[in-house]
Amino acid sequence: MLNFMSRTGLDLSILALTVGGLILTLASGGYIQFVMGLVALTTVLCVGLNVLYGLTGLVSLGQVGFFAIGAYTSGILLLNGVSFWLVLPAAGFVAGVAGCLLAIPAVRMAGPFLAMVTIAFAFIVEHGAVEWRSMTGGQNGLMGFPMPEIASYVLSETDLVLFSICLAGLSLYLYRRLADSGWGMAMTGIRDAEIAASSLGYKPFVVKLAAFAIAAAMAGLAGALFTPLMMFIAPSNFPFSQSILFLFAVLIGGAGSVLGPLAGALVTVLLPEFLSGLAEYRLLFFGALLVGVLLIAPRGLVGSVAAYLPKPGRKILPKSAADIETLLAGYPKPDKLEIENLGISFGGVRAVDSVSLSLPAGAVTSIIGPNGAGKTTILNMISGFYKPTDGNILLSGKALSGLPAFEAARSGIARTYQTTKLFENMSVVANVISGLSRGRLGQPLAKVESAENLALAAGLLRYCGYMGDFDKRAGDLPHVDRRLVEIARALAMKPGVLLLDEPAAGLMRADKDQLAVILRKIADLGLAVVLVEHDMELVMGISDRIQAVDAGKPIAFGTPAEIQANETVIAAYLGDGSAPTLPRKGQLETVQTPVLSTLKLTAGYGAAPVLKDVSLKVRPGEMVALLGANGAGKSTFLSALSGLHRPVEGSIILNDDPVHTLAPHDLVGRGLVLVPEGRQVFPELTVLENIELGAYKRRKAMSGDEIDALLARFPRLKDRLHSRAGLLSGGEQQMMAIARGLMGRPSVLLLDEPSLGLAPAMINELYAILGELRDDGITILLVDQMASLALSVADYGYVLEQGRIVMEGPAKDLIADERLTAAYLGGGETADRREAVQ
Repeated sequence: MLNFMSRTGLDLSILALTVGGLILTLASGGYIQFVMGLVALTTVLCVGLNVLYGLTGLVSLGQVGFFAIGAYTSGILLLNGVSFWLVLPAAGFVAGVAGCLLAIPAVRMAGPFLAMVTIAFAFIVEHGAVEWRSMTGGQNGLMGFPMPEIASYVLSETDLVLFSICLAGLSLYLYRRLADSGWGMAMTGIRDAEIAASSLGYKPFVVKLAAFAIAAAMAGLAGALFTPLMMFIAPSNFPFSQSILFLFAVLIGGAGSVLGPLAGALVTVLLPEFLSGLAEYRLLFFGALLVGVLLIAPRGLVGSVAAYLPKPGRKILPKSAADIETLLAGYPKPDKLEIENLGISFGGVRAVDSVSLSLPAGAVTSIIGPNGAGKTTILNMISGFYKPTDGNILLSGKALSGLPAFEAARSGIARTYQTTKLFENMSVVANVISGLSRGRLGQPLAKVESAENLALAAGLLRYCGYMGDFDKRAGDLPHVDRRLVEIARALAMKPGVLLLDEPAAGLMRADKDQLAVILRKIADLGLAVVLVEHDMELVMGISDRIQAVDAGKPIAFGTPAEIQANETVIAAYLGDGSAPTLPRKGQLETVQTPVLSTLKLTAGYGAAPVLKDVSLKVRPGEMVALLGANGAGKSTFLSALSGLHRPVEGSIILNDDPVHTLAPHDLVGRGLVLVPEGRQVFPELTVLENIELGAYKRRKAMSGDEIDALLARFPRLKDRLHSRAGLLSGGEQQMMAIARGLMGRPSVLLLDEPSLGLAPAMINELYAILGELRDDGITILLVDQMASLALSVADYGYVLEQGRIVMEGPAKDLIADERLTAAYLGGGETADRREAVQ
């Protein structure tokens, strides 16, 4: 999809190279002609492999097997008197069928498992050719094939080479046409973001199966030509190492580029000729060359040359905003989306339980709740990525429960994601065009970027607020533009329902205000907009109705004002006060000089800062709580402190030394230890081994007494010390993670959401232990979504909102401050913001 010249220029280049090859063949003779034929055959095969790997991203190390199937099919049929012109398509067909049969199990795998399956296939074919002597001749092979005929004219070797060159040129041209079609767009999309491709209506299995079949059929065609060109075939012609060389040719030429297979074929065929005196070192030279190319020119020869050539410009005239609004308003709209008693369980965990919701057209319905409440899980069930355990999903009376994602998309449900899932190697405008067909691929060689599609896609981009270059590579976009392009792509699907999963995450306030206006306009055009978002100012400003959930269960439903005043919702975010109070046993004894502090710390992802001028202090022996709504920047702050995310500006001071430039392992050695969100245990190691890893950076060896002291503090772990950590409950894993952190003898222990996903009884037990650690003088910086719970054990607190500290003070004062509730559920600006959006 990323060509370095116009399509016309590329087609002319293919024609010129083909004519040049024909002329060179006619001007040469003997062995040079034979080598030219091998280059052409390798090009044909590598074009098919370029479809599989370059477009679809599937690695196959079994192409020599399909090559052999084509060669033996050709040889057997030729020896039985079948015309070569029937043999050629028959060989491609047989190899293609074999490719489909292999793909059925293979494409369900990924990474090394897919490669291993194709390797096994190559060995099966090679050894099958050895053992099936009655058909293949075994090790003796087959020979004596008649040359192809046209009427009464018998083709010479030169004629066969000329035909092979023409076929290679045709293959390159057809690849270019395929890459520019809906099929090529689907393949590229599945390679870059398979989940997103499914939510656009594409069937990943069908697309991958087609890529496998094309690659196998092209290898079969090459094998069919190889047989009369060689006049002798045997298993020794098809060693497994040849598969590696075919993949090497695609990589070195430039995977995904139109001319890459030709460049790679020239290298892999001609280099051994130049090194004919060193034949035994051929693979060594190839290996060294591949390493050099991957280091110096990772995009391959063609891709690296293309980077230095001017890219063709084109003028795209987008449809006007009025035309886009007319189009969106004219989309078929469902009456409503009904969710009835929706529930799902993962193992023994009930992630969503009895959620019922009516989502009318023309309204913004938001789903809110603390971390782990099940919000994204609900969207995943509606969009077909999860199959509900219970309940129904009805769209205008049509049942969607249990349908795969592509079926939900084709029914009119579009969505975006927490982390944007663009097709990064496509252009911005191509990303939006990919949604226009709702996953219907169209003709394999039909151009998908028509003038009408370009104008429509560009109009949608402008309507959603994207003002950048339409032909820019999507992977190079800043964060805010990625959000806008993803929304435009979702609208291109002509949806009746638009699901948005945290679209404001990582955006600055001005960008969030722009997003709010866009979403409100979309809903007013008649779409049902379902919003999951942590920015309460945005939610309260644009929502018609809000469903609050906690621990997978619905807890409140109503207007923004009703939700803000609902005591159950407030308790879900801040805690219900039922947890036991955990006052210090004695007075806090500390000094004013902090052990850890930040000075105007700014950090973020891409161009959007998440933290802005955050200054915070933690004194020795003190427990400090860092609070704020989801998305306020709490976890980002801990990541910056622990070295996992480099700050943009500001400084971090630990024991009077600046440490903001140090690597995470160096910070652990200095006593700054993070217990991350989600525990991050090593599931295959035992509990004891996990705990012992915490002492890795210590200079002094640990003792058995330390382990005994930790087990006395965490008695639940004592009986499970030699069990696999992955078998522990969530609460036990959290205790083990804290024990592992304590083994590092931290100056400051950073705890990120220790109560997340735990049962109330386990949370109370865990916080009792945290109170003991505090009383024993352990310095702790605590981040937890349960504000009242965190403040019940903390000495001092800070409140983050939109990446800035808006409140701080003693914990006992913060817990009674009404501004804390406003920081979680939206403050006084909500009414003004809602009026501005309306």
